[in-house]
Amino acid sequence: MIQRIQSIYLFLCMVTTGALPFLFSLWTLENGDIYFFMSSMVYVIFFGLSTSSSILSILNFKKRKQQFVLNRLNIILNLILLGLFVYRTLNLSGETLVSKNGIGIYLPILAILLLVLANRAIKKDEDLVKSVDRLR
Repeated sequence: MIQRIQSIYLFLCMVTTGALPFLFSLWTLENGDIYFFMSSMVYVIFFGLSTSSSILSILNFKKRKQQFVLNRLNIILNLILLGLFVYRTLNLSGETLVSKNGIGIYLPILAILLLVLANRAIKKDEDLVKSVDRLR
């Protein structure tokens, strides 16, 4: 059902990847320019895929195994996004552009944490259903 704890975790993940990138910047460049995720189409695509995967996972509350798989794919998407952020930070920080990291660069870590908690709750539900089926 929608009121289960994993749905709350997935909703928080959806907010983390769907709304918070608009509020928090990724970088502040040396000349004072603020770099949001909308400046690069790759970041927009990955944040959009992560958000849509969270929504789809919330709507598949009756299919726990499919929800579990969608969450794992979402974790992989967020790991790729985090890798892109780390690559950009390490690659460009030594060149002429000096940047300060914003809070937005840590959003994929929060999303991964919420997805792991959701997967743990889904696994717990699945184990509960299996144990009840054994008793019948």
